[in-house]
Amino acid sequence: MIPIRDTIPTRHRPVVNLMLIGINVVVFLVQMTQGPELDRFVFEYGLVPARFSDPRLAAYFSPVQQLFSLLSFMFLHGSFWHILGNMWSLYIFGDNVEDRLGHPRYLAFYLMCGLASGISHLMINWHSNIPTIGASGAIAGVMGAYFVLYPTSKILTLIPIIFIPWFVEIPAAFFLGLWFILQFLSAAGSHGAIGGIAWWAHIGGFIFGILFLKLFQRLPSTGIAEKIGPVTEKKTTRHLQVVRTHGSGDTPDLHGTIEISPHEALSGTRKVVNIPWGFYTRMLRVTVPAGVTEGRSLRLRGMGRQLEGGGRGDLYLKVQIR
Repeated sequence: MIPIRDTIPTRHRPVVNLMLIGINVVVFLVQMTQGPELDRFVFEYGLVPARFSDPRLAAYFSPVQQLFSLLSFMFLHGSFWHILGNMWSLYIFGDNVEDRLGHPRYLAFYLMCGLASGISHLMINWHSNIPTIGASGAIAGVMGAYFVLYPTSKILTLIPIIFIPWFVEIPAAFFLGLWFILQFLSAAGSHGAIGGIAWWAHIGGFIFGILFLKLFQRLPSTGIAEKIGPVTEKKTTRHLQVVRTHGSGDTPDLHGTIEISPHEALSGTRKVVNIPWGFYTRMLRVTVPAGVTEGRSLRLRGMGRQLEGGGRGDLYLKVQIR
């Protein structure tokens, strides 16, 4: 299952989330320039439990280097697919959590989740000399927070069946709950690590993400998020939208709602809509003309129900200005 997008819109641009993605990409590019020194680089900046448990090994590192590795490990990645998977998950789930917590709190929350995931890995693999790297633990914390904040959200998921892409909406609670169970089963079956994957870091990150969310929700606001909120407020709605259609009686026409912003209503925009259709979904490109008003319907010819004579009805999308 490949998550494509969630269905919860955000009010602000995820500036911190995008910054974290950018830092991870830059660090990965630095890794790729290390050449034959890559193993040394990963051992120095990755999280190696034996560096803390073995005094002979710890002697090669200063206290600052030891503490820094608890932070730096979460910005390193082992391969292109490793960083792509992590950054894609962060992109999907992080913006909503940042939108709810605010930019400064989200940054602190993310780093605390990464630190907690690293400590969880240390406790389970205290004598391991294998470096642990990756943002998976911190992202697991973000997923744990999303699990609590948006349990009724839907995750648009791609399930490839041979060569046929199948898009289906899966409840966030089920998607993330299944993910957590798979992490736990993998950890139990591998005694904590196999193939370089720190399962307990994922589990620890997810659990601490829920705990830290509860903590941050109780802390009083500093007012910083409110001051910078207007600067990061979005002027557009999501490019990809899920539209649920309905018909009336025996008419072949279908009706749905498309959401745009006041700015998009003035200037016009283009959207991609995902329409659930039986056991599969349809993806359509929709052009919203400039100057459109609230309540106007956009007509998509031939996109409605199948007629007995072989033709199709039309699809009408009602414009809703948010």
